Amino acid sequence: MQKFIAEESFWELFPDAAIGILVVRGLKAADQVSAEDAAAVARLLREANEQADKHLTSNTISENEVVRVWREAFQKFKTKKGARCSVENLLKRVLKGNPVGSITPSVDIYNAISLKYALPVGGEDLDSFVGDFRLGVTEGGDAFLPIGEDGDDPTLPGELCYRDDEGAVCRCWNWRDGQRSALTDNSANAILVMECVDPARFGDLEAALDEFANLMERYLSATVERRAIVDRAHPELVIVD
Repeated sequence: MQKFIAEESFWELFPDAAIGILVVRGLKAADQVSAEDAAAVARLLREANEQADKHLTSNTISENEVVRVWREAFQKFKTKKGARCSVENLLKRVLKGNPVGSITPSVDIYNAISLKYALPVGGEDLDSFVGDFRLGVTEGGDAFLPIGEDGDDPTLPGELCYRDDEGAVCRCWNWRDGQRSALTDNSANAILVMECVDPARFGDLEAALDEFANLMERYLSATVERRAIVDRAHPELVIVD
């Protein structure tokens, strides 16, 4: 049995947070998605770039509420200099008139959901994990090879990160993924994660998770094996029986 566990050190920092989880299996490889479906997903992403404007009421990125709550959250744990929530990076591109472009259908889907709902969304290859998948504050030194880099960049003491028994999976909560667990065009099984630190937006989290699941089923022929919200009262989820 393998679990996702949000550890007590996380809840001590964010007692009111909620984390949406999807476990999906049987994903189509990128080259198996029809040209028609790939075009439809790319269109969804273009529309999501436009829909993101509703979250941007200020030309100063940090003054927008959906970004402000994450700036405050990142002040509660040790981070690398310049680390920001993943959704801020997407919204900043929209604000600067540089819309998030199409990459592959799977990445386009989760970027579209993140932009439309202004919630951080990530995905990991489920088959890459060693032991349980955990979210908590680390003592530092967890091995981590960032996407696009050649050298190890281990976690810092007091950093909040996703990790397993092999090392860090995503650093500074939802800032940067590692190569070892990153989704690829050929990943068949995945765990998809969506975070919310504002209780007023839990309804958005539920809606986003449902739409995310539907899109993965429709365009990638995925089987949604688990759909859950992890909170302090329910901090664990079995992801592999």
